[in-house]
Amino acid sequence: MKIIVLDRDGVINFDSDQFIKKPEEWKPIPGSLEAIARLNESGWRVIVASNQSGVGRGLFDMDTLNAINEKMTKALGQVGGRLDAIFFCPHTADSTCDCRKPKPGMFLQIAERFNAEMKGVPVVGDSLRDLQAGVAVGCRPYLVLTGKGSKTQLDPDLPEGTQIFPDLAAVVAQLTA
Repeated sequence: MKIIVLDRDGVINFDSDQFIKKPEEWKPIPGSLEAIARLNESGWRVIVASNQSGVGRGLFDMDTLNAINEKMTKALGQVGGRLDAIFFCPHTADSTCDCRKPKPGMFLQIAERFNAEMKGVPVVGDSLRDLQAGVAVGCRPYLVLTGKGSKTQLDPDLPEGTQIFPDLAAVVAQLTA
């Protein structure tokens, strides 16, 4: 089973420093939805793992987060794509939870749900914590320069072996070549 784990904001859709708080604010990065559809066509299971501290901060509720994710999945369906699962951490940065990236809790949940070994699984993110969470369980890190990626690529703590691409479409082009 081929699995890939994607962050949401900054990888699939445009990010915002003010958070994506309602469906109208969710806008796909050009080529990202088609890239996910290409992964599906190539036999990949596509999983989203996303910190959503806006829930814990009270900026939006679970119904709104579900509506945002529903907009994403409908938009994906329109180009022939799908997600196999969406994992998220609703907690704030000061939480002691184990699911908020850079902690690996969501990745451990993915391994359990899909009965999968995470070693070598591509993790695609635009921030250091996305990559650190995946690397902690043996994933291969891919940094995209969309979202916060341009700033992240300068971080001296970037995990060893991180491959850097302009966007999700470029990562997928390499993985499906």
